[in-house]
Amino acid sequence: MLLLAVDTATPAVTVALHDGTSVVAESGQVDARRHGELLLPAVDRVLAEAGVKLDAVTDVVVGVGPGPYTGLRVGLVTAATFGSALAVPVHGLCTLDGLAYAAGQKGLEGPFAVATDARRKEVYWARYDDPRTRVAGPAVDRPADIAEQLAGLPVVGAGAVLYPEAFPDAREPEHVGAGALAALAAERLAAGAELLPPQPLYLRRPDAQVPKNYKVVTPK
Repeated sequence: MLLLAVDTATPAVTVALHDGTSVVAESGQVDARRHGELLLPAVDRVLAEAGVKLDAVTDVVVGVGPGPYTGLRVGLVTAATFGSALAVPVHGLCTLDGLAYAAGQKGLEGPFAVATDARRKEVYWARYDDPRTRVAGPAVDRPADIAEQLAGLPVVGAGAVLYPEAFPDAREPEHVGAGALAALAAERLAAGAELLPPQPLYLRRPDAQVPKNYKVVTPK
């Protein structure tokens, strides 16, 4: 097994290779405006670091969000393209689950919550009993609206850093890493679990809307 994992659902552009036992190479850069520019060079770096060619990949894992429309689709389209070109399966994982698993790797046991920046003064969030077990969410809300619900819990991710008044016990990591995503996917696949389809997890409508009173003009 050689898993190629990618995630662009947060400001982090992150890629990793996992051999079924451990992460063999990983790259990550935080830049919310350059997902499309940074992703493929990151893939090249991890392949070179691992000393393998792309055709050695047996599975592709991609974070399906939740996340902003444009950045999220960069990773999903790239993963689908690799899967088609290599004729290998493409698996989806909730990006928040990857963050929760990474928190567990750093020693956080649970219960806790994960919150990422959803813009519009909102967060994408989920609650976990432990790093592998999600018990609520994912959802999108204003921090003040869920502060009481998550009171007393550590909160992992950039959402906690952005809104300390709602989430005073912020914990690392701030952004997801593809290494944790790959490790979680490898663990679930080894256990025979079925992962998510590689489809975007959108929790609200896109910003783009058809103008009101739009007049359709068709040829006669």
